[in-house]
Amino acid sequence: MSLDHRLTPEHEELRRTVEEFAHDVIAPKIGDLYERHEFPYEIVREMGRMGLFGLPFPEEYGGMGGDYLALGIALEELARVDSSVAITLEAGVSLGAMPIFRFGTEEQKREWLPRMCSGEILGAFGLTEPGAGSDAGGSRTTAVKDGDEWVINGSKCFITNSGTDITGLVTVTAVTGRKADGRPEISSIIVPSGTPGFTVAAPYSKVGWNSSDTRELAFDDVRVPLANLVGEEGRGYAQFLRILDEGRVAISALATGLAQGCVDESVKYAKERQSFGRPIGDNQAIQFKLADMEMRAHMARVGWRDAASRLVAGEPFKKEAAIAKLYSSTVAVDNAREATQIHGGYGFMNEYPVARMWRDSKILEIGEGTSEVQRMLIARELGFAG
Repeated sequence: MSLDHRLTPEHEELRRTVEEFAHDVIAPKIGDLYERHEFPYEIVREMGRMGLFGLPFPEEYGGMGGDYLALGIALEELARVDSSVAITLEAGVSLGAMPIFRFGTEEQKREWLPRMCSGEILGAFGLTEPGAGSDAGGSRTTAVKDGDEWVINGSKCFITNSGTDITGLVTVTAVTGRKADGRPEISSIIVPSGTPGFTVAAPYSKVGWNSSDTRELAFDDVRVPLANLVGEEGRGYAQFLRILDEGRVAISALATGLAQGCVDESVKYAKERQSFGRPIGDNQAIQFKLADMEMRAHMARVGWRDAASRLVAGEPFKKEAAIAKLYSSTVAVDNAREATQIHGGYGFMNEYPVARMWRDSKILEIGEGTSEVQRMLIARELGFAG
């Protein structure tokens, strides 16, 4: 396939539109919301009106008729300014709506997708448990058939978008049976918000992503119709592996945006900050740091766009997604550290965006598969077992 990942006129127009929105609307407001740990409802509503939550979905379901590359472009531009807003979009699309679009019935798509594409409601993906993170197959949440209903019991943790005022549903993975060898059969089931027995805990106190909603969920004899099964019974494990592969492309775009945002803020600061009678950017030591930061952000962009292009073309992309996610998340942490160093003492002050970027960067090496998991996936694609 072509390695020319320059944007089409349509994609470039989208990029400019989101860039302008991020700087004009998000940047002036997000600092205060972040420090107060408040969810950015007004910003999310505006993103819904812009169609960002419907970017990769067909128009027949209320989407914009775009593709995963378009989603990644939007995520990168948002994350250049703030990652809490970006992860709200990423989780709402790739984890909330995408499982229903990829595997749901026509009835499920028509019931849920239009409202999710418009941003009227958010969806969440309940996978991780206190004892089952990277080992997603170790899920202990169960769903048992009782007449025409599923009865769900268990808990989930670290679930994004799960407890906002506009959360409409959580797609939950649960053990619904056992294979002949004793391994669990996992299925995915839609649990609408407000279902009796479905409890959402208070928001976590987090190091970063403070304007993103992240909570623990509990299910105590939660009953939903059998028709809420997403995809085939017992195929939930395979389904969420596909969803996570796609999600890694999106997270890579987000990480690239954070890395580029660190460059943006550091270049501006280096030109304005005076030391010993001249801008600190006149010092070659600072220039070399900035050059390395720009190089890392550029190569991260090449990586996620390559993976996205393969996904859109219907080609294998698992390895490329893992590479992109591993590299871009590492780059985000590296650039955030260097940006803080360039800013000196001001980089440790929350009034500066780089302090927020520093706090937000580390989770990118953990969420949607740790760096160690990405290396494992890459090694498997090279033909190694384990």
